[in-house]
Amino acid sequence: MGLSEELFDRAVKVIPGGVNSPVRAYGAIGIAPRFIDRADGCHIYDVDGKEYVDYIDSWGPMILGHNFPEVKESVLKACEKGLSFGCATAIEVEMAEFICDHIPHVDMVRMVNSGTEAVMSAVRVARGFTGKNKIIKFAGCYHGHSDAMLVSAGSGVMTSGVPDSAGVPKGCTEDTMTAVYNDLDSVRALMEQADGQTAAVIVEAVGANMGVVPPKKGFLEGLRKLCDEYGALLIFDEVITGFRLAFGGAAEYFGVTPDLVTYGKIIGAGMPVGAYGGRREIMELVSPVGKVYQAGTLSGNPIAMAAGLTQLKYLYEHQEIYKDLEEKGKRLYGGMEKILAEKNLPYHINHVSSLGSLFFTEQEVVDYTSAKSSDTKAFSEYFKGMLAQGIHMAPSQFEAMFLSVAHTDEIIDQTLEAVRNYFTK
Repeated sequence: MGLSEELFDRAVKVIPGGVNSPVRAYGAIGIAPRFIDRADGCHIYDVDGKEYVDYIDSWGPMILGHNFPEVKESVLKACEKGLSFGCATAIEVEMAEFICDHIPHVDMVRMVNSGTEAVMSAVRVARGFTGKNKIIKFAGCYHGHSDAMLVSAGSGVMTSGVPDSAGVPKGCTEDTMTAVYNDLDSVRALMEQADGQTAAVIVEAVGANMGVVPPKKGFLEGLRKLCDEYGALLIFDEVITGFRLAFGGAAEYFGVTPDLVTYGKIIGAGMPVGAYGGRREIMELVSPVGKVYQAGTLSGNPIAMAAGLTQLKYLYEHQEIYKDLEEKGKRLYGGMEKILAEKNLPYHINHVSSLGSLFFTEQEVVDYTSAKSSDTKAFSEYFKGMLAQGIHMAPSQFEAMFLSVAHTDEIIDQTLEAVRNYFTK
């Protein structure tokens, strides 16, 4: 038994499921999770000393690679002044100014501590601004674990939300309606049923929690038009896509402007952080100046702000990174497609720039229903086969792979060779 297995045996006795977030569990795979000791560049090292090429990137924020020197130095320097004050700091202002100065659709921004908190707050301010209660989300899109967003991700259009978790009263989700991703007719139908009471439509501009599901041409533009037509706000959940697809996120990448946007880990370079922002007239409703209450003792933590601002400034000053990541994505995911074709395998690859997924299904994956047609047992065997070859991915068919600047062409080619080895049986 390795040290990871020993730690997992200890963990399950004191932590539910042995992990502090379900996405870390290897339950669907049938083995103990790898416990990570350290990371550098595109590699992580477990407590048993094994090295892996990492395609999780801490679920996205490590776009520059692990332990990036400038970010590391900014954190060490900030720590010398203290870890937390619970008071206003200059770097909070600098972070907000930087985002507002460089993201055209963000006039004001409020820092929070996670993507979940960012979405919860954005939904509340949307309701406060519009005076309406109904929220439309999409089956398969995940927006954190706040009560109103934990709605059953079943396929098809539902007129009222069904809680997807024990402990969530039905009343918390009865104003959350679920539409079909990439299906504008399903959104219009819900808006009609809501009878003018839709406060907002919230969407992952690229679905990345049912595996990677790109928006069809015209889908995001159609959402913008529907929201304008029905007097609802459009919220882009960019916890995954923000500052990753382009510096301006999916909004810039696809050329569609949301009213509100939520950000997550990437603006903290991996530190616990989130943010929501948008038009000034909407954001001025947030307390203490407005009637929409939201607070957070640790929001704008100086260590997280130091790390995040350093990363954002680097990304802004080196936007050639985004072209590079686009090319890396073509090399990796395009290479995987070629291997599938060579082996005459009917599986599908979806990718948008540095985000990608291999779906073990013969169907083209365009929404939650088609994603759920995937063979999760086949994925489980694939995951174990790749892990044995030193490739570390999310232990779920329905999560994304993330590329970073640190993934060189050589590393990508090694990964493709591991894929080819696995499918050569």
